Amino acid sequence: MGKLLQYFQEKVVFLPVLLPTDHTFDFEQDFEEYLWDTPFDGKINVLHFKIKKPKGVILYFHGNADNLHRWGKIANEYTQFEYDVLVMDYRGYGKSSGPRNEEFLYSDAQYFYNFAKEKYGEENTVVYGRSLGGSFAVKVAGDNNPKAVLLEATFYNLQDIVNRWLPKKVTDRVAPTMTYHFLSNENIRNISVPLYHFHGTKDTVVPLKSGKKLFDLFKKSRPEITKKFIEIDGGTHDDLVNYPEFLKELGEILR
Repeated sequence: MGKLLQYFQEKVVFLPVLLPTDHTFDFEQDFEEYLWDTPFDGKINVLHFKIKKPKGVILYFHGNADNLHRWGKIANEYTQFEYDVLVMDYRGYGKSSGPRNEEFLYSDAQYFYNFAKEKYGEENTVVYGRSLGGSFAVKVAGDNNPKAVLLEATFYNLQDIVNRWLPKKVTDRVAPTMTYHFLSNENIRNISVPLYHFHGTKDTVVPLKSGKKLFDLFKKSRPEITKKFIEIDGGTHDDLVNYPEFLKELGEILR
């Protein structure tokens, strides 16, 4: 079970696609590319999409698959609301490299946040996390004081998702203990800024129940904080941007 579990974590939790270091990105919008040396022997690739006179910046933590060749294309979904966008690749994704564990990934996320904080100020920094990226968004938002945190299809913690993915006969016998945890259920208690969570009702990758469970915990533990859970009826894991309700709510949040 131990070897199977390790394989599961590295091959299913993380689904990176590598890029050669000389790969040239090509996007419609203006952008700068960075390759940062981060603590713990990291080399982190970042794209910085810029518009004229932005209200602030959206710090975007992407999902568990592909690389910036895919995720850079989402920038125009958010620059339309008059924000610059920063998006990074995790270790082992695209051009990013370095040994990978939970501590190192969180460290890179904080380094990423520090860049935005220095350039824009925390009061103008919105932290956004999609799916796996929600784990980093929750951690960073809890450790800092951004303008707001937006989550999309974010799970309660990794163990919760594993138990939902594995066959019932396996979880009834023994619930595997993960070496990665991504305890958003603990980290979210530290958030003291407005939080908004989008989730599709037909998401089969991160079930709605897991996202709602996380939000309800935050609602109970931090009743004084502005918050909203937005269910997108019929939405799946990858198509919320196609729903007018998603864009309408996003526009109101990012006014």
